[in-house]
Amino acid sequence: MNSKECTLCGSKADLFYSKSKIYNICRNCKGIHLESKFYLNHTNEKLRYETHNNDVEDPNYQNFVSPITSSILKDFHTHHIGLDFGAGTGPVISKVLQDNNYQIHQYDPFFHPNDELLNNSYDYIACCEVIEHFHNPNKEFQLLHKLLNDNGKLYIMTDMYSPDLNFDKWYYKNDPTHVFFYQTQTIEHIAKSFNFSDFTIDNRLIVFSK
Repeated sequence: MNSKECTLCGSKADLFYSKSKIYNICRNCKGIHLESKFYLNHTNEKLRYETHNNDVEDPNYQNFVSPITSSILKDFHTHHIGLDFGAGTGPVISKVLQDNNYQIHQYDPFFHPNDELLNNSYDYIACCEVIEHFHNPNKEFQLLHKLLNDNGKLYIMTDMYSPDLNFDKWYYKNDPTHVFFYQTQTIEHIAKSFNFSDFTIDNRLIVFSK
C-alpha cells in the first residue's frame, strides 16, 4: 500500500510530521501512521518487545491494566470465554482474570503464535497496548470483529492523540514499534466501518460492543 494511503481506511493521507521519521495523517479517519520504510523488521521488533520488563506478579503492572480487567470482571462471568490478543511476554490480563477463575486464552504473533485460536470466537477480547503496533490496522480490526461473538466486547488500551498535544514532544511516538495512532474520529470510523454496535472512550480505555 502506498505510504500516502491510510493503512486503516485506505483514504488519502497528508504529511503530518517529518523529522527523523515521517508520519502521515488520514483525511478521512484522522489516523496517524508512520511510513512503512521506518518499520522495524520482524527480528528487531521482537527484540524490542523482549526488553519489556512485564512481571505478571507486579502490583503496579496489574494496576496499569485494571481498566480492562475491572471492566471484564464487571461485564462477564466465569463461564464466558475470552482472548488476550497481543498478550506479549507478560500476559498480566490473563493472570488477573485466571486468578478469578475466568477462562481466557493468549494469542500473540511473536510470543503465543497459536493460530488455531483465530478459528474460534470469544465473548470478550482484551487488547492492551497493542493497536498502536498494527502495521495493517484494517486487517486486524476485521479479524477482531470476526473473533467476537454477538453481544461481545472488545477492550482496548492505548494512548490516543488529540490536537492539543505537541506531537514533537509526545512520548508515545518514541517507541519504534508504535506505528499507528488514533484520534476520537478514528475510533468513530472503526465503530462504523467494522460494524460495531457501540463504543465508549474513557481516558485510555476504549470499548467496542458487537
